[in-house]
Amino acid sequence: MEPLEELETRLREIVDLRSAAAVLEWDQNTYMPPEGAAARGRQIATLQRLAHEKLSDARVGRLLETLEPWARERADDDPGACLVRMTRLDFDRATRVPPAFTARFADHVARTWNVWTKARPADDFAMVRPLLERTLEMSRELAGFFPGATHVADPLIDQMDPGMTAASVRALFSALRAELVPLARDILSQPAADDACLKQAFPEEAQLAFGGEIIRAIGYDFSRGRQDKTHHPFMTRFSWGDVRITTRVKERDLGEALFSTVHEAGHALYELGTARELDGLPIGEGASAGIHESQSRLWENVVGRSRPFWHHFFPKLQAAFPSQLSGISETTFYRAINKVARSLIRTDADEVTYNLHVMIRFDLELEMLEGKLAVRDLPEAWRARYQSDLGVSSPTDRDGCLQDVHWFGGQIGGVFQGYTIGNVLAAQLWEAALDQHPDLPEEHARGEFGTLRAFLVERLHRHGRKHLAPAIIEQATGHPLTIEPYLGYLKGKYGELYGL
Repeated sequence: MEPLEELETRLREIVDLRSAAAVLEWDQNTYMPPEGAAARGRQIATLQRLAHEKLSDARVGRLLETLEPWARERADDDPGACLVRMTRLDFDRATRVPPAFTARFADHVARTWNVWTKARPADDFAMVRPLLERTLEMSRELAGFFPGATHVADPLIDQMDPGMTAASVRALFSALRAELVPLARDILSQPAADDACLKQAFPEEAQLAFGGEIIRAIGYDFSRGRQDKTHHPFMTRFSWGDVRITTRVKERDLGEALFSTVHEAGHALYELGTARELDGLPIGEGASAGIHESQSRLWENVVGRSRPFWHHFFPKLQAAFPSQLSGISETTFYRAINKVARSLIRTDADEVTYNLHVMIRFDLELEMLEGKLAVRDLPEAWRARYQSDLGVSSPTDRDGCLQDVHWFGGQIGGVFQGYTIGNVLAAQLWEAALDQHPDLPEEHARGEFGTLRAFLVERLHRHGRKHLAPAIIEQATGHPLTIEPYLGYLKGKYGELYGL
């Protein structure tokens, strides 16, 4: 067992360094003074470089060689054996990427994010364009460390959603588009739901307080987390006992903070549900971007936009905002929060059109990586795709190609497909949960969410990253990734709402 203990010690140091970098990134996204950006980029880069050097150390490789025969004899779910297997994948990937590149990229991303926070509200794409061009160059450079890939984006996609490729994502998107486009067309041909009740003046503090009440009810533990405001909501895990979320508030849009809060709490519940004995190890975290997104979308949409959920919470919402909602019926509110409409902003999009937003981004980033689309032409290409795919086009870049933080706070490639994979998996997990617990809707109408949370912890959360995502999903639901439950969910819910 001595080699395993040494491996664990080394891996805990790596996780500690990455967690320290995450604290600095959280501070950068919440409270850091603007003039701290240059030093913050250097600090994060230093920590990421040290973590990378430790992971790619030859001693880790020798420990893995010693331990792998032992791991092959252990049960598939043995934590030590899982640690060895997953570390082998991480080590092989890390040894392909020079630590100096990791540091340069981390520093560049930190500086780009800071400029983006100024460029977006100023609607000034030119301000951030040179940095985005450098991000594209570095994203290609990162992909180039993995020769032999069928598509330049494959290593970047696999990094976020192991087992997926550009071809498999395209196939998934093609199958979904064939069903979603006619569904959206049929719904949009009907009279639109009235969502005026959401567009009144809702004081910020009251919105934050009500959002806090909801996420406490579904299981977010404020003794192990906190919520703050940011430019683009996110969740971050520093340890099993410290999992934080952020949100943003619009005083004339009740849905903005409400659903982004539930969304990020869904991410947090996943991290809070991992087995405590895995804390501090690289297998003690979420398994993939798609699985992580399945948790946020399940709680935000499948549960959080359902009629049973609001049967319980709408009277409480009316009590929190009596002057705005006292004359609004539960049915009117339910239809408002599920309104289907053409829109410019991905995070504001309804469940039916949301994936079309994701597909646009995925296609554009592939074109950039392939050299078919120059960064300077991105704003116009963005507008053209929105016009052709959704029938709307933003006159500003603020609500166009500047709206998402991802390309400005990370790499280009592999960062968007997880949202749609998450939507599909959310419905698949919900179907599995309902099969085991048919009374879930009735429980939710009473404000009881413990059964669903316990199901997710047992089937998914507690396992962390002990296995690759496809194996985890098949274990949790009994099936590989499939779009059928998702399509059934959308057609059932919105068919009823819109009389289709």
